[in-house]
Amino acid sequence: MGYNFDELVERRGSDSGKWHYFGEGVLPMWVADMDFRSPAPVMKALQERIEHGVFGYGQDSPQLKAIICARMQDLYHWTITPSDIVFLPGLVCGLNVVSRAIGERGDGVLVNTPVYPPFLSAPVNQERVLHEAALHCQVTGQEIHYTLDYDAFSAAIQPNTKLFLLCNPHNPVGRAYTREELTRMADICQRHNLVICSDEIHSDLLLAGKQHIPIAALDAEVAQRTITLLAPSKTYNLPGLGCSMAIIQNAALRQQVQKTASGIVPHVNVLGFVAAIAAYGESQDWLDQLRTYLTANRDFLVSYVKENLPFLRTTIPEATYLAWFDCREAGIEGNAQKFFLEKAKVALNDGAAFGEEGKGFVRLNFGCTRATLTQGLEQMAAALKAK
Repeated sequence: MGYNFDELVERRGSDSGKWHYFGEGVLPMWVADMDFRSPAPVMKALQERIEHGVFGYGQDSPQLKAIICARMQDLYHWTITPSDIVFLPGLVCGLNVVSRAIGERGDGVLVNTPVYPPFLSAPVNQERVLHEAALHCQVTGQEIHYTLDYDAFSAAIQPNTKLFLLCNPHNPVGRAYTREELTRMADICQRHNLVICSDEIHSDLLLAGKQHIPIAALDAEVAQRTITLLAPSKTYNLPGLGCSMAIIQNAALRQQVQKTASGIVPHVNVLGFVAAIAAYGESQDWLDQLRTYLTANRDFLVSYVKENLPFLRTTIPEATYLAWFDCREAGIEGNAQKFFLEKAKVALNDGAAFGEEGKGFVRLNFGCTRATLTQGLEQMAAALKAK
């Protein structure tokens, strides 16, 4: 069936954190939450489950595990078993559990900055020490492109570093790392005996035919030191239903994670399982159409910036629905996020929350209708012109 991603869905009054946080009169283009209705098979499956009328304690879903195993094989030629899968109620929860499960108090956790803020907070929350390696930012005109600085990556690893938190595809810079890049990362981690926790929540949100490669799928040796975090939440717009999973092929690592989570981390709720099964199992046509729409939104955004926002620079995301703007030469006094919030009435994410390298940047969510995206960019352009 055809899906209409231009449909404006009224989200105010729907308990939406995205649409209520900044109040009336502000266009929210910040948190990674799309404005599109979820796929029809998901809606149908949820309605049927609700009609049953009983919502007692659930259990892990063998059906969903089988779907995930088949999906990893079909997409990546990566063979996993149902026993490799551990369900979690969210990816941020997963980052915290893994940070606590690996190593001891005071051990180091390596991250590449700028990066999704929970990568910075999870190790600290779990009494670990943050070791940061900045990504290399290359500027070409109004375009910015990030790559891994392997020298900085290696230099950041200390004797007490035990864990590397990888974000692939990367939030906020939109990279979908190549096989060569992932192999070099994995080689460095193997030399230093680091466990890899790879957050791949955006792995289905691929733009313009880009391919995703799970780092654990490189080879069996890498798989034995890797914890892969996945969820349908970003892809199918289901974050409020709280269903995610970790794929852990090393039995000892898996037991560490399960033990750390036991008695503290709640089970996935029954509706989360129902939605995930319908999303992964029946909604590929919706996803194909979504990718086409998001790619067109990205291309529109990049063109608009070049034509109307000459003092901003932007990434050209390979995946995700997140653009990363460099505002440092826009002549904005003070904080760029505050400027656009107050002067343009557009809510963006403050780049400073993504690490030191994010200062002077903002993140924009283009997982919205073209009309909403146009409105937001026009308001930003007008505010810059009037300053």
